[in-house]
Amino acid sequence: MLALRILEIVFPLFAIVGAGYLYGRLKRPDMTFANQLNMDVFVPALLFGVLAGKDFDPGAYGPLALGGFAVVLGSGLLALPVARLLGYAPRTFVPPMMFSNSGNMGLPLAVFAFGEQALPAAVVLFIIENGLHFTLGTWIMDHRAHWLAVLRMPIVVATLAGIAFSLTGLTLPPVLAVPIDMLGQVCIPLLLFALGVRLIDVDLTHWRTGLVGAVVCPATGLAVALAVRPLLHLPPLQEAQLLLFGALPPAVLNYIVAERYRQEPAKVASIVMLGNLGAFVTIPAVLAFVLP
Repeated sequence: MLALRILEIVFPLFAIVGAGYLYGRLKRPDMTFANQLNMDVFVPALLFGVLAGKDFDPGAYGPLALGGFAVVLGSGLLALPVARLLGYAPRTFVPPMMFSNSGNMGLPLAVFAFGEQALPAAVVLFIIENGLHFTLGTWIMDHRAHWLAVLRMPIVVATLAGIAFSLTGLTLPPVLAVPIDMLGQVCIPLLLFALGVRLIDVDLTHWRTGLVGAVVCPATGLAVALAVRPLLHLPPLQEAQLLLFGALPPAVLNYIVAERYRQEPAKVASIVMLGNLGAFVTIPAVLAFVLP
């Protein structure tokens, strides 16, 4: 029964988010160190382990990567006239429509929906979205920003090292591969838990803007994914993942970037938080469409 299968996919995801939310309400933890540890150690370990794995073929994911680029850039192009029509500052509204929650939600959703074999494709989409966020997203906020510093980030170093291993045919001995894989397994539940803790800070002051963003973000992403799908000739599993990628809510990182550049962070926080709450509806709906 399709409804039961969807419940089996989304319940673990939302249960861990809910656990983070409840713990956050009770304890008000400072997740700064845990989030930093995740981005510096656990996520890079996952990326390197997947990309350096003997089953990863970079050439098999080229069309999917193009689809990821199209979804991110196309979402921004579609969201720009919406921002102007409604009187929103483009630098406030457009980036959250482009840069989605491909880490906190995208990675675990792929695993829960399609199994471990879906992780390489989810990692490719995560790399595309994250890479564009740290480069194009930074440029949108500040045209003078020196984004080359992104090359020193652990996520980028791990990605480049993993691809190099894959292209050269090198393999890690089990004595190294096993601890790296174990570290990588920490990141997915921690990403979900941290997202739940973030939700305690939902700011409803700008709820109208947040509600518009919660609708426009998955709508534009899905529209672009559906438009490019016939051109890419993706395998069924990758096609389903591209559609799910298009439906993801805004990334939490959008709020952090907006705060850094003082670009109406309260409005961006509403867009991000209400967008992620809206995923409780949009993700099951898209799963009902993409699941065989």
